[in-house]
This record gives sequence, structure tokens and C-alpha cells, in this order.
Amino acid sequence: MQNQTTITLPFFSTENFLECASGPVIIPLTNDYLFRALLQLNNTVLKYLISALLCIPLSEILSVEILNPIVLGQAYDEKDFYLDIRVCLNNKTIINLEMQVINEHNWPERSLSYLCRSFDNLSKGAEYFEIMPAIQIGLLDFTLFPEYPEFYATYKMLNIKNHHVYSDKFRLSVLDLTHIDLATEEDKQFGLHLWATLFKATTWEDIIMLAEQNEYIRSAADTIYKLTQEEQIRLQCEAREDYFRRQRYTQLRIEHTEEKLALAKERLSNTEKQLSNAEKQLSNAEEKLSNTEEKLSNTEEKLSNTEEKLSNTEEKLSNAEEKLSNTEEKLSNTEEKLATSEAENAELRARIAQLEATIQK
Repeated sequence: MQNQTTITLPFFSTENFLECASGPVIIPLTNDYLFRALLQLNNTVLKYLISALLCIPLSEILSVEILNPIVLGQAYDEKDFYLDIRVCLNNKTIINLEMQVINEHNWPERSLSYLCRSFDNLSKGAEYFEIMPAIQIGLLDFTLFPEYPEFYATYKMLNIKNHHVYSDKFRLSVLDLTHIDLATEEDKQFGLHLWATLFKATTWEDIIMLAEQNEYIRSAADTIYKLTQEEQIRLQCEAREDYFRRQRYTQLRIEHTEEKLALAKERLSNTEKQLSNAEKQLSNAEEKLSNTEEKLSNTEEKLSNTEEKLSNTEEKLSNAEEKLSNTEEKLSNTEEKLATSEAENAELRARIAQLEATIQK
């Protein structure tokens, strides 16, 4: 294991710190460089933070050692700077700590990657049961799962049916610095809410109030003040803040672009729905038109048949009327002949009567 690098800092007593510190905190403890520097320089603070994060008494922490220290004050390329802090607890547990202030929407995958790397710690020739437990702890300045907000959440591999834990050697925790209000009594019992409040403090007056409540917070505050007074450390912290600002700007642009893309997709989806509805309405209209035209055609055909029948009927009627006229004419002729015949018969009967009268005389 590497020896932790030390750096000479100007000496400030606690009293001097309390007197000198005031106003806004220029570099917050959410700055990952300042966070790393604090834990690397103040082992007592590191122990207390580990105690709070693991919810174990401070007396059970015999030793903590940072396995990947950096040379404080030295400039690092952004691509080469490792954000995580690997800690060995009591020479038997690997803990990976990381301060993350920007939501890049990849934390579940990223934290699992860190955890798996830490868990792969078996020495050559050792038995698998000798592998050291690995714990990944993310201190996030955003809510990982907005639908399930929680101040401090811990995850393990377990059976999805009976919830039996597969192994205690593999664990992942998330501290949500934006939800200190959701801290449980257990969180408060180990002072985890105080650490979260320290990380989010925006003024030295707030930090001093916290320092008055807890000796370890006081020690952390003293170290933070000393670190921010050292020019090389401050320059690296400011460089990280500049990096964060660029990341935030880039992330905002990405999110804005994604939002615009989502709106465009939504508009496209709505337009496609409207087009689909219009096409459906057009299809229905065309179907109705086709049915109407078919009905019209049938009606016209029926009308044509009716007119044909009417024409035939009128023709038959005309023929009937003609026959009737002929019949009436024949009847008139017959009646005329009958009248003539009757007149002749009457005349004949008169003559016969005269003859008969003459004969009788």
C-alpha cells in the first residue's frame, strides 16, 4: 500500500479559524478536489466520516488508509484525474468514496463499475473466501431516483423472492445531499446529517455553527479553512470548479437539446396521430361516398326500371284505351243498328197490326 502524500500548510489554530472565517464559502466541500484533500490530510475526519456512512461506532474503526493518494497541489489533466477515493478499513474492507455534483445520468452503471473493480481484490494464490468486502459509497448532489427520494440508501444483492442477502461482501450506498430533510433517526444517531449539512454549507457562519456541535466537524472545518488558504490547493479546487461549470453548461446544453428533441418527437408523434386520424376520417368518408354512390346507382337503376315499367304501363293503358274506344264505337254502332232495327220492327209491327185490323174487317 502506498504512503499518503503530505503537504505543508500554514498553521491556524481553531481560535484563529473561528475568528478569521466569515462570509460566503468560495469553494464548497462538494468540490471533489477539496473533499479528497480533506480526507487525505485529516485521517481523524476520514475515520469519523466512515463511521457515519457505515453506521458503526468509531471504536470499531482501528485504521483507515487511502490507497490512491494524490500529490496535493499538483496539477492534473482532467482526463487523468481520478475522482474516487479508495480506502482500506481495518486492513480487511475496501471502501470506494466519490463526491458527484453533476447528474450525468449514468451513476448506477458507473458506481457498479467502481464497486466491481474494488471487489476484484483477491491476491494471487489466495482462496476466494479471503476476498475483502467492497463498499461503494456515492455522495451525490442530486437525487438518483426522483420517484424514490431518500437521504441515505443502501443496496445489496439479494433474492428477489425471499429477500435473502446473497453476500454481505458486496454493497452500494448513496447519500443524497439534496434531501437532508429525509434523514432518519439512525442517520442522525451517527451524525450523517451533520456531514451532509457541512458539505452543502454556503457560508462560514453555517460551518462554525456545525463545528460548535461536533468536535470532528470542527476538525474538518479547521482543515478545510487551512486548505483553502494554501494557494496551490485553492488553484486546483478552482480549476475543478471551472471544470464543473463547463460540465454543467455542457450538461444543460445536452439536456436542453434532449428536451427540444423530446418536444420535436412529441410534436412529430402528435402530427403522425393527427395524420393517422385524418387518413382514417378520409377513409371513412371515402367509404361513405362509395356506399352513397352505390346506393345512388341502385336508386337510379330502380328509377330506370320504374320508368320502364311506367312506360310499359302507359303503353298498355294507351292500347287499352284504344281498344276501349274501338269497343265503344262498335257498341255505338251496334246500339244504332239496334235502334234502327227496333224502329223497323215497330214499323213492321204497326203494319202487321194494320193488316190484322183490315183482315178482321
